[in-house]
Amino acid sequence: MSVPVAFLGLGVMGFPMAGHLKTKGHDVTVFNRSPEKAARWQSLYGGHTAPGIAQAVGGARVVFACVGNDADTREVALSAFAAMAPGGIYVDHTTASARVAKELAETAKARGVGFLDAPVSGGQAGAEKGLLTIMCGGEAEVYARAEPLMNAYARSVRLLGEAGSGQLTKMVNQICIAGLIQALAEGMHFAKAVGLDAQAVVDVIAKGAAQSWQMDNRALSMIEGRFDFGFAVEWMRKDLSICLEAAREAGAQLPVTALVDQFYADVEAMGGRRWDTSSLMARLKAR
Repeated sequence: MSVPVAFLGLGVMGFPMAGHLKTKGHDVTVFNRSPEKAARWQSLYGGHTAPGIAQAVGGARVVFACVGNDADTREVALSAFAAMAPGGIYVDHTTASARVAKELAETAKARGVGFLDAPVSGGQAGAEKGLLTIMCGGEAEVYARAEPLMNAYARSVRLLGEAGSGQLTKMVNQICIAGLIQALAEGMHFAKAVGLDAQAVVDVIAKGAAQSWQMDNRALSMIEGRFDFGFAVEWMRKDLSICLEAAREAGAQLPVTALVDQFYADVEAMGGRRWDTSSLMARLKAR
């Protein structure tokens, strides 16, 4: 059944996610701060564009957003809540803090709007292929109404608990990924340093206990020194800063995560702010 929806934010993730909703037959209106990107989206998918947030969400039953950081998340959400009809649902796909998710959930409830914090994992490729993993926090009734729509661009969607739980789960995801990428970079660096055929090594160990998504998708590009795709270092540092702040508040210890965050600072100093996160390999090669 076609549902009138709005999508706010057409970055590398939001652009294809909104496209999947339109491809699945929903009545999609998009808004982006740079109207040129919204016009390009419309030229590819059809649908509607709006000159502002209020115009985009006014007739929508479900509003999706994928923006930048806590400040962007709060600004866009509050603007949307002010224009949404009671009974609507706001799904925030931004990776942000659990604190802002809980704050916005309370504000939305007071206005009669349902709210889900629903950060995603899978990167640009996952968004383009419609194979994202979505981690949700919020009320079960709101989730049940929004889940069928999110399935348009996801292979896995799950409610993890109350508001903020999606963001906390995404933090766990990023903590795990940070350590994996550094370990993979060190492994590839070591293999080359001792004179092994690194690609042959990957072919063998990828069939054993060392196998991971990062190994399957980034090991060979690491070996070749290609870092011009995927999830950018500056975005990962934003996510890790959220993780480290939450860990301080909870009394959790993240020594490896803190170290890898500093390694990414080194990559930024090398000019790699927009390189893929696998560019931790470049830092080792530079030493």
